Amino acid sequence: MKRHPILVGNWKMHGSRSSSVELMSSIASGVSMRPVDVALCVPFPLLQLAEETLGSSTVAWGAQTLSENEDGAHTGDVSARMLREFGCSYVIVGHSERRSAHGESDEVVAAKTRTALQARLTPIVCVGETVFDREAGLAKSIILRQLDAVMSTLDEVERERCIVAYEPVWAIGTGLTATPEQAAEAHGWIRSRIAEGSAVAAESIRILYGGSVKPSGAKDLFSMPGIDGALVGGASLISESFVAIAAAAA
Repeated sequence: MKRHPILVGNWKMHGSRSSSVELMSSIASGVSMRPVDVALCVPFPLLQLAEETLGSSTVAWGAQTLSENEDGAHTGDVSARMLREFGCSYVIVGHSERRSAHGESDEVVAAKTRTALQARLTPIVCVGETVFDREAGLAKSIILRQLDAVMSTLDEVERERCIVAYEPVWAIGTGLTATPEQAAEAHGWIRSRIAEGSAVAAESIRILYGGSVKPSGAKDLFSMPGIDGALVGGASLISESFVAIAAAAA
């Protein structure tokens, strides 16, 4: 099944109330006529603004993480049910910053993915290697280990409902970007592994590249086979840059 490419803006811990409304509105206007699915994943306090600002646009919104628990004594956590109440369609799961700074294990990422799916959220499951892994020749094994930890707990239908984002950790916030060939190679590993469990899921699932995506290199990146869109960090905080990446994806 052929789908539009998808761009997901990951705002991380950025944005004020006033600047966020302006940025959301500008992005929504800029991408409205593009054959690209677009979502903005914003900090929790901005979700109501996203619902109010983007609700009548073609741009969806989501969160940057969630709790694997439904409710209870989990101070500081936010449940999938709460995200749904604010109209979220997407949630990022297992971002490298959550894995490294918050100690999220492969098992926790898998649990969060299942929780998101149960709440009818689309999980964007992040996988990727560090520079040390790549230099040691371990990139493929690390990526597939992280992927297997999630996909092995899902049935075929659930796998089809996921999005996978390949994010080489060494290219996040560093200004470095994997070459289009490196990105395509990693996407091929991911799709081939999913195909081992389900050819249908491998055909329909969208695999994104995330790692210092910029307008200047977007066209070459999206020209590679198997790259279905991007998880965009810093460039999603500048409307003109994000819209230019959307144009390249289209």
